[in-house]
Amino acid sequence: MTNASNPQSGSPDKEPASEAQAAQNALGNTERAEVATQPDPSASKPEQTPEPKPSLGRLFLDNLWAANTFTVTLLSLVLAIVVGAVLMIISDPDVLSTYSYITSRPSDAINSSWTLVSEAYANLFKGSIFDPEAFSGWLDGANGWQAVLAPISETLTYAAPLVFTGLSVALAFRGGLFNIGAQGQATIGVIMAALAGFLLPLPPGLHLLVAVLAGALGGAIWGFIPGILKARAGAHEVINTIMLNYVATYFLTWLIVQNGVQDPTRTDAISKAVDSSAQLPRLLGDNLRVHAGILLAVLATWAVAWLLNRSTLGFELRAVGANPDAARTAGISVTRTYILIMVFAGILAGLGGSNMVLGSTASALTPLVVAQIGFDGILVALLGRVKPWGVLLAALLFGALQAGGNRMQSYSGISLELVTVLQALIVIFIAAPALVKAIFQLRAARAARLQTSLAKGW
Repeated sequence: MTNASNPQSGSPDKEPASEAQAAQNALGNTERAEVATQPDPSASKPEQTPEPKPSLGRLFLDNLWAANTFTVTLLSLVLAIVVGAVLMIISDPDVLSTYSYITSRPSDAINSSWTLVSEAYANLFKGSIFDPEAFSGWLDGANGWQAVLAPISETLTYAAPLVFTGLSVALAFRGGLFNIGAQGQATIGVIMAALAGFLLPLPPGLHLLVAVLAGALGGAIWGFIPGILKARAGAHEVINTIMLNYVATYFLTWLIVQNGVQDPTRTDAISKAVDSSAQLPRLLGDNLRVHAGILLAVLATWAVAWLLNRSTLGFELRAVGANPDAARTAGISVTRTYILIMVFAGILAGLGGSNMVLGSTASALTPLVVAQIGFDGILVALLGRVKPWGVLLAALLFGALQAGGNRMQSYSGISLELVTVLQALIVIFIAAPALVKAIFQLRAARAARLQTSLAKGW
């Protein structure tokens, strides 16, 4: 017989288990299942094969074809050259006419296009960097060594003032200000340098120093005005500097024709010539135009780099540029910093202007003596990623384009305005890295690499 009181009995008339007992039984079953599924620690583990490390060459290629600063800049140059070649072809009627029968004789269109583009870019290279014919002529005794160094001389001559105006824009930008007034500051700088150059009877050496300092002082004054207006009244520096550009340009036009300034032997708008004692010495003789202004430009680049990265003032400048409210909370005088930024930017632009009249570009004031170095300085600063050494390299590139463009126009018949188009295209592509990345299918760069500058990449 079965004992009805036995709790282990399987009788149907037994009372059902309580909820607590059921939960305890379920928990015990779960724990036993987990123990059963756990691997035996005494059992031997399978050996894991370590992943092979990528080779150095593979890492180089992966980083090279990524959307980092160097690759984007280089590919922007390539795109600008390609678009420039297309513009050359469509602007030449003789070459363009060969495309009317391209389906019957495609070789005519290809050959004529290649001849036009290759000759144009070859002359661009020969006029800015190196001319093999001049080098072979020097070896044969047909010409002197000056012809070999002439392309580099022209490039450095055009680049020197652009370094100063580019640094002016870059320095202000690092401080949170957009200095559109480098053109006006350079104009006042060239006026002050020229006046000191032909009005002050000083001995050589001292005369040059005074003229250079006068140009820097003129730019500083013209930079101080928008700086104090920004700091004290909150006036926007873009509007102020644009208006001051006009004031400086018309002041130069008025000043040139005044008595004591205008050349008495001329009836057109031109001033007296700067004395030879106030002119920057030429580095490679009288036959080549490169002068000591390029050395001052390199020195100014080093000084700005030291100011931004090594000095207390540079730290304050960068802090204000990053977040003026946080900088003010940290005890930095934002008002004082804004004024100093524009004064230093004006000094640099004034030095760029003084290069135009104290160097070999011109020796007297004319309405167009400054050319467009202030506005070109904006492009140079953007191309150089507002980094001092990047600005120097960008100025050399723009100087090479301008120097080579002169030869390209003379020998190939290509309009000089095309060089300006090339400069604009380079800046457009660099300013739109997403476009370059999409065209060339670049991989995304690492976060740390995205923050590197053009100067670091080079």
